[in-house]
Amino acid sequence: MKTGFRNARFIWKVTSGIVLMTISFFLTLGLLQRFDLSYLYPFQGLSVIFITLTAAVVLKEKLSLRLIVGAVLISTGIVLVSIS
Repeated sequence: MKTGFRNARFIWKVTSGIVLMTISFFLTLGLLQRFDLSYLYPFQGLSVIFITLTAAVVLKEKLSLRLIVGAVLISTGIVLVSIS
């Protein structure tokens, strides 16, 4: 009984991940049609933060200090590059 529940939970996680990635892809395509890439690129840095927080909330992943620092550094780097 427990293995069936685990399998269903795994399938739900994979399916929801695919659905969210599909939505993200088409949303990005729609935004690229309306705005220049130079305006949208800084928001790509924020996606690292959103993915990290979503993984913690929805998938109940444990966030380590190393993961948090890495996400912040990546986001900061992308914002700094887009400013210059």
